[in-house]
Amino acid sequence: CFYNETVGFFYNNSRKELTTYWRTKDVLVVALGLTVSVIVLLTNLLVITAIIINRRFHYPIYYLLGNLAAADLFAGIAYMFLMFHTGPRTAELSLKTWFIRQSLLDTSLTASVVNLLAIAVERHQTVFTMQLHSKMSNQRVMILIFCIWVTALLLGLIPSYGWHCLCALEKCSSMAPLYSRSYLTFWAISNLVIFLIMVVVYTHIFIYVKRKMTRMSKHTSFHPRYKETMISLVKTVTIILSAFVICWTPGQVVLLLDGLGCKSCNVLAVEKYVLLLAEINSLINAIVYSYRDNEMRSTFRRILC
Repeated sequence: CFYNETVGFFYNNSRKELTTYWRTKDVLVVALGLTVSVIVLLTNLLVITAIIINRRFHYPIYYLLGNLAAADLFAGIAYMFLMFHTGPRTAELSLKTWFIRQSLLDTSLTASVVNLLAIAVERHQTVFTMQLHSKMSNQRVMILIFCIWVTALLLGLIPSYGWHCLCALEKCSSMAPLYSRSYLTFWAISNLVIFLIMVVVYTHIFIYVKRKMTRMSKHTSFHPRYKETMISLVKTVTIILSAFVICWTPGQVVLLLDGLGCKSCNVLAVEKYVLLLAEINSLINAIVYSYRDNEMRSTFRRILC
């Protein structure tokens, strides 16, 4: 095993470029990354504050939204940590610090994705039972949130505790030179499965709402406000699904290609950009799930004023 080697040793083994000086491209990536991180931190902190101070948000769906904001806040911190430890600074990292850098990212992004799945399932339940809020008890919500973070921590910390390539250099990844390709394959497939479940759930919601609106439009007695709520729900579902597909699919595909050892795929050329795109989803989450809520917007105004 090569526990006493430097980070540069593994980067050379994977043939991943390790620069010793700041290039224009590196400066632009870091500047853009830090800007996105700051915005992610501020917006999600605002969401968490609003949910805490407004008692009207003390329901299961808002607890899950608050936990999603916490996961995205953590993702912003993890990405900011990455920006301060990337470029020429990567060569100066110890193996332990490198694993911490990657584990923070993996844990935060996994928590965000699993939260999105939990919210999708909760919305499915409430829409099909014609309820505004889930009947789930606070205790069950807290257990669910605990399970989300345990899952995220397990997936994020697994490489640090054995699923790496420090003892098998031929299995090292190109994008993450200390990670085993099999772990990247597992992580990418796990996220793609969650993604597929979300697509199925939201598609089911979308079809149900469209059919409900078609049936109700034949009757002149239904309340116009209910129609507005349905239309708003369809728009929200469409935005959620579109944002998730755009932000997450490229990164998962690139990870899977790297994990499968694709030699002709130039994954290193796009890795920073697909990671940034996934991070932007943490910003979009706050906007879609919170800013489209009138009560949430009014709470934001009270906080900011």
